[in-house]
Amino acid sequence: MNSSLPFLNLLLGRLAKPRAVAVVFSLATCGYLAACGYHVANRTDALPKTIHVISVPALENNTNSYRIEQKLTSPTFPEFLAVTSYKITSDPSAGDAVLRGKVLTLEAVPLLFDTLTGRATTMLVTVRCEVTLTERETQKVLFHTDKFVFRNEYEISTDVKSFFEEQDPAIDRIAKDFAQRLVASVTENF
Repeated sequence: MNSSLPFLNLLLGRLAKPRAVAVVFSLATCGYLAACGYHVANRTDALPKTIHVISVPALENNTNSYRIEQKLTSPTFPEFLAVTSYKITSDPSAGDAVLRGKVLTLEAVPLLFDTLTGRATTMLVTVRCEVTLTERETQKVLFHTDKFVFRNEYEISTDVKSFFEEQDPAIDRIAKDFAQRLVASVTENF
């Protein structure tokens, strides 16, 4: 039994070096990630401390899609309230900052086709928006992008009896995604 101890000590000695290297590598990686600016979402506030109330009037609709601006604006209020401490209003004169936006394009293109009939079975909805957050008193632009792009798929039933238009639920999913990303972008200034 004692004859196996030297072998065991040799084996443990060889394993100790890779473990030490792994520990050092892990610590170095953690330090690198911390230095690169990674942080917990919604914990950093890039807006000036003088902003307490954000006004979010309805978006402008530059498309032919009926009420798309309302569908994208409505989930923005609860998202701001859920993840920030800001008060939200729709009145532009009541906010310390005003968040304005435009729906620039709304496209629905066929994505998948039925091989037997050649009909589209899945569509891809793409919405592009422009968003600007301006400090009301100074008119200083705090955040701006014209590249808010969202995509979502929806299926088209090929069975006429069970046909259900999925476009409205797809737009609702895009609106929720829009609100989440908009609030994160504005408050974290990405």
